[in-house]
Amino acid sequence: MKRTFQPSRRSRVKQHGFRARMSTKAGRRILKNRRRKGCKRLLPKGAELKFERHVTQHGV
Repeated sequence: MKRTFQPSRRSRVKQHGFRARMSTKAGRRILKNRRRKGCKRLLPKGAELKFERHVTQHGV
């Protein structure tokens, strides 16, 4: 049987990232509560990762 957690950075960012939180009223409430609580980290561990651009072209 397949495990339920199939990690993907993109889906994690899309669901739990800062922009996703700010786009809904409930998400803004989550950020507000975490700021009020004094959390050093507003987002889960993998949700703030930046994607590197693929800048090399044609194997150069």
